[in-house]
Amino acid sequence: MTATTNGNGHAITLGKADFQSSQETRWCPGCGDYAVLAAVQGFLPELGIPPERTVFISGIGCAGRFTYYMDTYGMHGIHGRAPALATGLAATRPDLAIWVVTGDGDALSIGAGHLVHALRRNVPVKILLFNNRIYGLTKGQASPTSETGKVTKSTPYGLREQPLEPLSLALGAEASFVARTLDRDKQHLPAVLRAAAQHKGSALVEILQNCPVFNDGAFSAYTDKASAHESLVRLEHGRPLRFGADGEHGIVRGPDGDLRVAEVADVGEDALVVHDAHRPDPVLAFALARLGRGSDGPLPVGVLRAVERPVFGDPAHQAELESAREALGEDELATVIAGRDTWTVDG
Repeated sequence: MTATTNGNGHAITLGKADFQSSQETRWCPGCGDYAVLAAVQGFLPELGIPPERTVFISGIGCAGRFTYYMDTYGMHGIHGRAPALATGLAATRPDLAIWVVTGDGDALSIGAGHLVHALRRNVPVKILLFNNRIYGLTKGQASPTSETGKVTKSTPYGLREQPLEPLSLALGAEASFVARTLDRDKQHLPAVLRAAAQHKGSALVEILQNCPVFNDGAFSAYTDKASAHESLVRLEHGRPLRFGADGEHGIVRGPDGDLRVAEVADVGEDALVVHDAHRPDPVLAFALARLGRGSDGPLPVGVLRAVERPVFGDPAHQAELESAREALGEDELATVIAGRDTWTVDG
């Protein structure tokens, strides 16, 4: 429970129930979306932002149902356009906390362009990308993140294309916050969501999410308690990259500069790469995003990158625009807008 004030300045206490709608939650039994929904509704009260100042926008796919289950403002948009809708809202209502919920098919196929531009502009929206490596709503076709060789209804002879790496794409777009977590980790998932919410600017969180019907067990190596310590590298800013039951494995740089696994006993802790999430250069974050790609471990989870850069639509940005407008003058501005690149068509 968190004490805060509503739009009228009255003191209120927020709890999980304040963000739960009256709609019956309907996903397939065992779907990872249930866990993500519970985590989001559970941590939102901590932010002290009431539901009427919170917005959830989704696209098409199983994740699109998310907006119906949140007792906030929201919109179920068309395929791939959730980041565009969120950008428009952020430009006109900077007082709102805006979240985007999308899937790997919705965000990385038809929506890839909108996603990239929201991230490069550093629009202050938090994007939760549910990645189950399959099209679930349309019944099991290969998605942009499906692994090479995967047999699906749309790839009966095996997928030939290279899968798209969501975090690499985000980093290539100069996203200021990039993270990865898992639907079944009840401690890690809220912690990453909390970090994303506190970040100024755009934040992309990839959530590895199980589809029990069409791609069950796709991430079992990372969620199974018996193997997770051998397959996951939990990122902590300022700490050496170690993993294993007793931290016996580590991540080092090879002679070619690539990240690779080594035994700490063989190389010594001083040889391990120290995670720096605040490094302006995204090279380390990009290398971490490529580590463990496909089905090979170990896979880094946590915040890969969290840096500060100008935020789209912030007061400083608006002040610069206003100053430029005043310096240009209304008459000259009109001339620029309707200048030599306009023409009149007769008839």
